[in-house]
Amino acid sequence: MLQGPYGSLDRDRDRPLVRLPFNSFIVGTVLLPLTGLIACLFISLMYHFEDATYTHCKVSNYLPSISSAISRMPERYIWRGCIGLHSAARYLVTATYFSFYRRRFANRLPELLLSGLALLCSVAENTGLLLLTYVSSTETYNVHKYGFIVFIGSSLLHMLITCRLWQVIRRHYVNPEEMTSYRWKVRLFLFNISCCLAAAYFFTRHNKYCETGVYTLFAFFEYLVVFSNMAFHMTAVFDFGSTEVIVGTPPEDKRY
Repeated sequence: MLQGPYGSLDRDRDRPLVRLPFNSFIVGTVLLPLTGLIACLFISLMYHFEDATYTHCKVSNYLPSISSAISRMPERYIWRGCIGLHSAARYLVTATYFSFYRRRFANRLPELLLSGLALLCSVAENTGLLLLTYVSSTETYNVHKYGFIVFIGSSLLHMLITCRLWQVIRRHYVNPEEMTSYRWKVRLFLFNISCCLAAAYFFTRHNKYCETGVYTLFAFFEYLVVFSNMAFHMTAVFDFGSTEVIVGTPPEDKRY
């Protein structure tokens, strides 16, 4: 699988099987978990409302947590199918960003080291997502919990490092799309961390006081955390506008 500018393919040597604009690839990658999550929440609210909104202290609750919404059937299989396809593409995007940073920061050691750390955080984020997806909270709670912690922790660190790298890019380049990308990355990171803090507050408060509706507020901010995480990854459409994903056969050796 190759990535390069439009028109860079040598038609005489390469045999492309699939050519896809990278922007379309990014949009499809993000739409998989987005549509999967919306479908799971809808099914949980329509058909499993009592079970999905149940809390340990039995107070009134009106929204399921994400862990609850993806733990029943058929929601479990919808979510796992979407995340399985999404994660394979995400690993490719992670490698693409690392290659991009290596070219941009070839002579800047601090940013090269940050690029490597961003790569590790992105891999950890995706792996944590797979872990919490394929081990539900109703099966092995501790494994699901640790997968969630890895996902959230590595996600926040990845966003922070990415914003720092794009701050450096902004200082040395004047591409309007890169400026737009940087601004949206910072906004979404700040929004995401604010929602994380709000979700943590309401989760702690619910466990401590068991007040009516507080777990609903936790679930609402949890949704915003995930949606803003998806939106942050969607900013890749600004970063790779002139590239495409190519699946092709190797060049034929014309020597006899």
